[in-house]
Amino acid sequence: MNYIEALEYIHSVCWKGSVPGLSRISKLLSLMGNPEQKLKYVHIVGTNGKGSTASIITSVLKSAGYKAGMYTSPFIVSFNERIQINGQMISDECLAEITEYIKPFADSMEDRPTEFELVTAVAFEYFYRCKCDIVVLEAGMGGEFDATNVIPSPEVAVFTNIGLDHTDYLGDTVEKIALTKSGILKKGSECVIYPSHPSAVEVIKQKCESLDIPYTVVDFGSINPVSASIDGQIFDWAEYKSLSTGLLGAHQRCNAATALTAVKKLAERGFSISEENVRNGLLNAVWQGRFEVLRKKPLFIVDGGHNPQCMEALAENIRAYFPDTRLTVLTGVLADKDYAAMYDLIAPYVKEFILVTPPSPRALPAKELGEKLLVYGKPIIVCETVCEGVEKAVSAVESEGAVLAFGSLYMIGDIKQAVDNII
Repeated sequence: MNYIEALEYIHSVCWKGSVPGLSRISKLLSLMGNPEQKLKYVHIVGTNGKGSTASIITSVLKSAGYKAGMYTSPFIVSFNERIQINGQMISDECLAEITEYIKPFADSMEDRPTEFELVTAVAFEYFYRCKCDIVVLEAGMGGEFDATNVIPSPEVAVFTNIGLDHTDYLGDTVEKIALTKSGILKKGSECVIYPSHPSAVEVIKQKCESLDIPYTVVDFGSINPVSASIDGQIFDWAEYKSLSTGLLGAHQRCNAATALTAVKKLAERGFSISEENVRNGLLNAVWQGRFEVLRKKPLFIVDGGHNPQCMEALAENIRAYFPDTRLTVLTGVLADKDYAAMYDLIAPYVKEFILVTPPSPRALPAKELGEKLLVYGKPIIVCETVCEGVEKAVSAVESEGAVLAFGSLYMIGDIKQAVDNII
């Protein structure tokens, strides 16, 4: 089996979609000898900020000399991004080899695994074969019945910002979503909680108390911004002064505080992590598609925000970085998102909308989105392709203006490629 054949096999079960439950992944891993039982973990759940938080924790662990696996989703440009060790993606050859190893086990099962379960199994096997010291594991969509929840008790369970998303699967209130996500909690671990909705935090705290799990609510009160530009930001937090990061926005300071709180818990549990490791890890952490500057002339920023909570953070970034600029917005969304609430938050800062259809079967057609956006009274251009949208956006932006692309993670890879091709 080569790399292309491996991806074709993994994607061949995409028709099953998301099927919550641990029976299939548990059976598959049992047939494989349970590689997931032989590793240590930081397990991360939440609605927003999981990837950035995972990237920071992994980068700090790498700086401290550990071999740290990282499992995230979705990918931006390359499928291999989802499975990394110390910032290096799994090779095409390893992905193909491990998929070929897993295939007969999966094919022998009466209830075949889903795509996400197959990829999760590949990740566990890869991390085990590579003898990772610890794995930073991002849950997919849920918590209790997410395929990643087959792991033993993690060193630290991290809850990032919780909001309303995937309500058909997870519940229609933040309390219900928090309860579903708190299903990852297991005796013997520590818990770190991003202080989002108070009622959601209370649900998680109660679950911790019922399992006698120590928990820490992240201290955002000690975050003190020092400086910020599109090149990066400096801030104080807790005992650390002048921390530097290339991740932009106030929400990334909160994600950093969450990640570093988890790092502190790892240190308390015996991991050797110095202040220098913390500083270097945060400085070197990279996460694609989150208020990311793709080019400076003209200024072109891409953000993977795709729900109202993300738009609140994005609007805050616009006010902070572009207080006097009306933006040329390149955007597209999936039809199952709360896009009306999304655009309500961003429309006041928009000069014109350039619309594309994200490359997903769940996408809202650009023309249909355009009809919805007429209510804002802004010029609208509908494009046939993402590449055309990027070209029109770049040509439309004025010398003092900026292009902001947002709406769906699924189109970021195409946007980045199109921007790279512009001379």
